[in-house]
Amino acid sequence: MLQELIKAPLHQENDTRFEYMIITSFPGEPKHVARAALREHADNGKWELVRTCRYEGGAYKYWLRRRVMRVKSTLEIVDV
Repeated sequence: MLQELIKAPLHQENDTRFEYMIITSFPGEPKHVARAALREHADNGKWELVRTCRYEGGAYKYWLRRRVMRVKSTLEIVDV
């Protein structure tokens, strides 16, 4: 199983920014391993499944995404 993480671009608005993770399951691997990885990411990492694609050779690709939330500091910077 292969996992790739695609970071959100910085030039987009905060409302439309998502990170994407692509999980590739190869034909010889059992399905329960991929399902366990998807469940783990969904429960603990707040990822949601966007797309599933099965290729001719039997490989599967799963696209997951999660919203990027940037936190702005509320502390005032005081010059001394």
